[in-house]
Amino acid sequence: MVKVYKPGKVAIVLQGRQAGKKVVVIKQQDEGTKDRPYPHAVVAGIERYPRKVTKRMGQKKVQRRSKIKPFIKVVNYSHLFPTRYALELESLKGTVSTETFKEPSQREDAKKNLKKLLEERYTTGKNKWFFQPLRF
Repeated sequence: MVKVYKPGKVAIVLQGRQAGKKVVVIKQQDEGTKDRPYPHAVVAGIERYPRKVTKRMGQKKVQRRSKIKPFIKVVNYSHLFPTRYALELESLKGTVSTETFKEPSQREDAKKNLKKLLEERYTTGKNKWFFQPLRF
């Protein structure tokens, strides 16, 4: 079988709370594990996208509207829809791992690091398409 979900691949979540949100695959498990005996991937995505910014807005308002709320999750392959896009986030791989999900405090720390990385990427203007919600 062809490996579709490689690290850095952008996908769309089809089921659950984050349905319709864009995610980036951080780590994939094609065969599954002992506790999750199905093919799945550790993904990071944006729960709340940044709001629209215009030239008239002040610096403080732009700062407030550029906030992002991220999420990290383990998702079954059947609930993901692959896209042709990829995001090169080398720094993301170190922040989230399979051990991150065992302890809630580790999960919160990973979310904070992820938020910082994504907001930095958004403010620099790279990958603008990733930071816009899907319209459907």
